[in-house]
Parts: sequence; structure tokens; C-alpha cells
Amino acid sequence: MSDPPTPVPPPDAYLRTLLLAVMAGTALDAIGLPLGWMVGAMLATAYLGWREAAAVPRAVHPVGLAVLGLGLGQTFTPPVLGAVAGALPAILAGGTLSILAGLAVAPLYRRIAGSDARTAYYAAVPGGIVTMAVLAQRAGAQVGAVTMAQTIRMACVVLFFPPVVAVFAQGGRDAAFSAALPPFAWGGLAILLAGGAAAAVAGSRLGLANAAMLAPCLLAMALSGTGVLPSAVPLWLVDAAQVAMGASLGLRLTPRALGGGPRRQAVAGLACAFAIAILLALLGLALGWMAGLPPVAVMLGMAPGGMPEMAVTAKALELAVPLVLGFHLVRTVLCNLLVGPIWRLALAVGLGR
Repeated sequence: MSDPPTPVPPPDAYLRTLLLAVMAGTALDAIGLPLGWMVGAMLATAYLGWREAAAVPRAVHPVGLAVLGLGLGQTFTPPVLGAVAGALPAILAGGTLSILAGLAVAPLYRRIAGSDARTAYYAAVPGGIVTMAVLAQRAGAQVGAVTMAQTIRMACVVLFFPPVVAVFAQGGRDAAFSAALPPFAWGGLAILLAGGAAAAVAGSRLGLANAAMLAPCLLAMALSGTGVLPSAVPLWLVDAAQVAMGASLGLRLTPRALGGGPRRQAVAGLACAFAIAILLALLGLALGWMAGLPPVAVMLGMAPGGMPEMAVTAKALELAVPLVLGFHLVRTVLCNLLVGPIWRLALAVGLGR
């Protein structure tokens, strides 16, 4: 029996969602909440979504990602690229530790959800929602349970991690990772946005993971690293991208999007989210101290949230944005390369049974 078709929202639902998302984002940003635009839009859209009254155009998510990619990539000036390259050993260690942390937390998910060990592992590893769903499908895990756990973790980190990091934000600033950007110019921005859109399309056709953000980010990194960036990406445009990202994430928090799985799966995802957030925060602080890097920035780089969300948090708190982005970029690559082999190794030594 096929699933019922998704209802087509009325035209006024799009306007209602936009207005409430912008109002909520404005309110939270006005009180100084880090990531306020994104969190406000997420909560507002989720509220409407539970009432079956939310609607967000499909193009909003990739467009928001492309703008964020350009805004984050522009921070990679030649001196910053050198500093990030020098931190590469710590970045590789952080990515590997993040996957191992998921392996350590997986038994908690399994115990609460009553799932098999394979599904628990893929639900616990802090990769992106789409990335882990694809990897889970290839590995034969329960994709619905993995998607629910990854979505709940993402929402929890977006809600709670930025305010906690803000308390210690002073410890994350480092001149070596700060960039002097070119002035804003309308013509240059138009060229940059067109180039970002073309890069996103090309990256998608080439099969690049998270191409909507990563390809424009790589383009901006190349332009900034060679000193030919035509314009800085203004803050108001980054804020608008935050609203787009928050609204898209809010739609994932509705019963329809989560798939209506058992309540114990949701509880397991919530418990797992807090457990791995605490574990990775401690590991990040320790790694930053041992590597001689700003510990709070490393903690944010190892946070179990998504790459766009955590990089924008770093930007909002004036932390070492390129360093944080470097951690998340490398973790994305390592998840695709190492999640499967680490699981097979765990099975071989008896940890996955």
C-alpha cells in the first residue's frame, strides 16, 4: 500500500511561514541569542508544521546553503589558509575522535530504543542528516530511525550549544584565523552570487556531497586565497540565509517529516544528542589545549551539529571561523571514508554485537 500523497500547501502558507520565521528570528537576535535568526526561524516553522500550516519553497534550502558557503569561504585569506594548514593534524584527529565518540555513545541509543547495534551506531555518529541516512541505507541499518536521531541531535545542538559557547567565546578568538575582507560592492556581490550558483550546480552534477554549500564555499576560498574576491558577503545576507536554514530545519521537526517512529526512538535520539555533545565538548577543549589552538573554537569545531550551523555560530561569536569550518569540512570527508570501516572493525573485535 503506497503512502498518502503529501498535501499541497495553500499559497498563504508560504507567506505566513516567512513572516513568522522572520519575526521570531528578529526577536531572538534582538535579545542577543547566538544564531538567533536560525533558531527563531526553526522554532516558528516547527510550530506551524505541527499544526500542518507551514510551507517553505524547496529552493530556499539550497539557496541559503550557497549564501552561507560564500560567506564562510571568504574568510580564507592567504595567512588564514596557512594557519588552518598548520592545524591539519589536530583537525584530522578531531574528525576521527568524533566518529569514535559516536561508537562510544551508540550503546546508550541501543538500550533506550531497543534497536539493533548497527542502527544505533549510525544514529549516534555525528555526521550530517543526509550523509548518515545514505550511509545507513548502504549498511542495511534502519534509515528512518537514523534520520530521526540525526535530526533531533541537530535541533538540540542548534538550540543549546551556541548559548553555552557564548559564555566562553573570548577564549576562541585568535588573530591568526581572522581575515581582513574586501569592501562590499553590489556589482562584485552579483558576480560572486552568480559564480556560487554555477559552482553549486556543477558540484551537484559531479556528485559532490553537500554541493549547495561546499562548492560555493570552495569557490570563495579560492578567490579569497588568491586575493581576487570581488566583494565581501554582507552580514544581512548571511542573516537571511540563517532564516532560510532555520525554516528548512524546522520542517524536519514535524511528525510527518520524522516519520512517526516509536516514542522510544525519539527519547533515545534526545539522550544520545546530549551525551555526545558533552563528550565532544570535553574532547574539543582537551584537543585545543594540547594542540595549542583556541580551545573554545576547537570545541565548536567538534560540536555534533551541522557544518553550516556551527560555522555560522562561530561567525556570530567572532570565533576562529576558518578553523571551525575546517574541522567540519574534514569530518564530513572522514565520515564518508571511515564510518563503514570503523563499524566493521568494531564488529571484528566484538564491540558491535
